[in-house]
Amino acid sequence: MIDLRDETSNSVAIPKSRQSDSKNSSVQNSAGLSTLSPYLNYDPVYFPPSQPEFIFLEGASKQRGRFELAFSEIGAACAIGAGIGGANGIYRGLRATTLAGQTGKLRRTQVINHVMKHGSSLANTFGVVTLMYSGFGVLFSWARGTDDSLNTLSAGTATGMLFKSTAGLRRCAIGGGVGFGLAAAYCLWNSRDTISGITHHSINPA
Repeated sequence: MIDLRDETSNSVAIPKSRQSDSKNSSVQNSAGLSTLSPYLNYDPVYFPPSQPEFIFLEGASKQRGRFELAFSEIGAACAIGAGIGGANGIYRGLRATTLAGQTGKLRRTQVINHVMKHGSSLANTFGVVTLMYSGFGVLFSWARGTDDSLNTLSAGTATGMLFKSTAGLRRCAIGGGVGFGLAAAYCLWNSRDTISGITHHSINPA
């Protein structure tokens, strides 16, 4: 048989210093946990509040690459194209039905046809252009081993030239120039903080 009578008497007494330390640590932990949750039993020191929003592999660049951004860019371009084309279709449909004197269900059907026609056409155009741009951007990034503004300018120029390649050399060159201009504007907007810092430093060198 097991004798449990002396269990309490054989227990080791905890020194007062250790008791005070445990109380202080519990108070500090409670103060730290108050910002998180009073029901979580862990030390918040191991989970500081300023954690990165995303988890990246060790040695990986802390930003999404062109391939990851391509999907959202293509989807956004199609949605924007459908919205602009739909608005243009509503305007053209209302104008055409008003000039034709159509009313009722016939007018509503014609307006819907205009919206679907212009919306799908512009959404397709925006999607194809964005697909070309994303493809060239991924290709240049993979070939050069880096992702910088030069890839953006090259991808924009190549996209404009390829999109207008079937319309002759003159329109192909114009398309490349338009693509280069849009890419340059995007690069300038993306580097506005750096440009403003350089300008401020040149004006006030001190």
